[in-house]
Amino acid sequence: MSKMLGLFVGLLFVGLAASAKFDELFQPSWAMDHFIHEGELLKLKLDNYSGAGFGSKSKYMFGKVTIQLKLVEGDSAGTVTAFYMSSDGPTHNEFDFEFLGNTTGEPYSVQTNVYVNGVGNREQRLNLWFDPTKEFHTYSIFWNQRQVVFEVDGTPIRVHTNLEHKGIPFPKDQAMGVYSSIWNADDWATQGGRVKTDWSHAPFFATYKDFQIDACECPVPVSSAGTAKKCSSSEDKKYWWDEPTMSELNLHQSHQLLWVRANHMVYDYCTDTARFPVTPAECVHHRHH
Repeated sequence: MSKMLGLFVGLLFVGLAASAKFDELFQPSWAMDHFIHEGELLKLKLDNYSGAGFGSKSKYMFGKVTIQLKLVEGDSAGTVTAFYMSSDGPTHNEFDFEFLGNTTGEPYSVQTNVYVNGVGNREQRLNLWFDPTKEFHTYSIFWNQRQVVFEVDGTPIRVHTNLEHKGIPFPKDQAMGVYSSIWNADDWATQGGRVKTDWSHAPFFATYKDFQIDACECPVPVSSAGTAKKCSSSEDKKYWWDEPTMSELNLHQSHQLLWVRANHMVYDYCTDTARFPVTPAECVHHRHH
């Protein structure tokens, strides 16, 4: 009986769970000659000819995507390594991690951004509380109809909450691909563009392993209404990301987020009155920003 019950419960919480090799989930987007496979590891190379990038073979709606990543060692000034989800088109939605390189000994910064219906300008930036170039660390994006959560080693560093009841759009009707890339952005990435990429230290490598996608896979093409319906829980199917416990951070996670914001955040668009003389609407209502 317990086996049958376990099977039944397992069927209730459906989703695409995958801890997979790169080729099962992703494919190179550009500069295939800058991909280096070493056993379970994948390295993307940036040199003065090109960076490199990859994208998921499928699109997804709600769930969690995770990578383990070791960032560029040494003098990484001017380089950006990105891990993000994005839909297509001019009114796309997008959730960004951008890791901004720095001169040797200076902290690596991570910038997050959220685009809704093609509009971004929601940057937050923090200095990581560890050296992300020495070991692999886990970076995740969790997404459901209530919130988007950015996590580093399981610690939430940003929450974007659904505030549609306040008239603020929320990204919940476009299937998204999963992407990562490395490129030269020395016009802005390090100390506002003052520190340029030192190509004598090239090539630069971002190293990946353990790709995981636990999300609702969407056929392509698919209508937005059909996608949202397919990937939402109903009487017939229950998705884990729709569980009540996933609708907001728990108390421990809330405390973790407060700690990150208090001790490691160095920029928040919500408090940038020079850029936004009128506080953005979601900043007024967000409990966690």
